[in-house]
Amino acid sequence: MKAVLSIAGSDSIGGAGIQADIKTMTLNGVYAMSVVTALTAQNTMGVTGIQETPPEFLKMQIDAVFEDIRPAAVKIGMVSSEKLICAIEERLKFYKAENVVVDPVMVSTSGSSLIKEKSTDVLTEKLFPLADVVTPNIPEAEILSGIKISTKDEMKTAAKKIGDLYGCAVLLKGGHSMEGMDDLLYKEGEYTWFKGKKIQNPNTHGTGCTLSSAIAANLAKGYDLKSAVKRGKDFTAGAIAAFLDLGKGAGPMNHAFDVKSLFAEEKVIY
Repeated sequence: MKAVLSIAGSDSIGGAGIQADIKTMTLNGVYAMSVVTALTAQNTMGVTGIQETPPEFLKMQIDAVFEDIRPAAVKIGMVSSEKLICAIEERLKFYKAENVVVDPVMVSTSGSSLIKEKSTDVLTEKLFPLADVVTPNIPEAEILSGIKISTKDEMKTAAKKIGDLYGCAVLLKGGHSMEGMDDLLYKEGEYTWFKGKKIQNPNTHGTGCTLSSAIAANLAKGYDLKSAVKRGKDFTAGAIAAFLDLGKGAGPMNHAFDVKSLFAEEKVIY
């Protein structure tokens, strides 16, 4: 079994961050490991507090993983400060990490800011060049590219600008686009569209975390990038379409929608 590392923040209600990553990776057939960048106090209605991991302890976590079970892929999610970003860059370069997926988490589904304003430039400078693919949504891509995005042509322009500037593939997620749920993969001058159908479900807490983790899991298993994106997108859509209904705000998805097991049933009468 391949092992995959998630470097991200913890989510109190388990719908996003490390918890969503572990669920997603497990359901995509890899062994999930974690390095926690921050504790968050959050629920479906918003984030009320963030407690960062000290940079030196973050490095210790990364060392502990790589020195024992080398990951076949690494997913990077919420990293809120410059010092943590630099710590991650240093250790991943040292270990020559492969199949790196960066989800540039800037704002939660509930609208709460998850990165310090000055840290965005450091994130792009330090971690994007290490990435095999970055996975911004429309609002994040607008910040990263400086381009207002409301059409598919503008998606293409923004994805190319980000990809060419930092030397990585870009999966620009179209869920915030007025034109629908189609995602765009840009890599080395080539554009690939992934069609998506709008699912009428307001409970989409953790979709970005889920998609990026599923992509990392499938890269670890040996799928090429296009196949990994397709499988990741299908998994995420399935989790949304399961229509889990928890919480008072934008609720989590059902990552276990595809589990068919005696032990996964709600109650068994013997």
